[in-house]
Parts: sequence; C-alpha cells; structure tokens
Amino acid sequence: MSIKSAKKKLGQQVATIRKRKGLTQENLAELSGYSVEFISLIERGINAPTIDGLEKLAQILNCKVEILFQEADSQDNSLS
Repeated sequence: MSIKSAKKKLGQQVATIRKRKGLTQENLAELSGYSVEFISLIERGINAPTIDGLEKLAQILNCKVEILFQEADSQDNSLS
C-alpha cells in the first residue's frame, strides 16, 4: 500500500466512523485538539495525523487504530 492510498483509506474510514458515531467535523476537531481544517484534510486523504494522533482519533472514535486502515465493508463487524 502506498502512502497516498493509505492516507485516502484512512480519511475515508475516519469520515465513515465519525458519521456513524454522530459526530461532525467540528465535534471531532474539538475532542481531538485538531482544527476543523486539519480534520477535513485527513478525511480528504491530503494529510495524516502523527502516530499519537492516530491513537487519539481511534480512542475518540472508539475503535482500534487498525480499523482506520481497513476497507469500509470489512470493518462493520469490528465496530460496536
């Protein structure tokens, strides 16, 4: 997996899980300490958080970091 495709997959997963949890980008930004603009860049696959940032996002989204890199259909059973 290339860095570009990893960023894109990460962004799609963050957006999908965020929406499933009923959070807005603004909510996620506030909870994570990131700006809304940075959350938007992550979700569009343009930028990515640090490893510590990934852990923080996963904790907020109540999932494992690994879930953030899975295909959308394969993660359904991993979220609760």
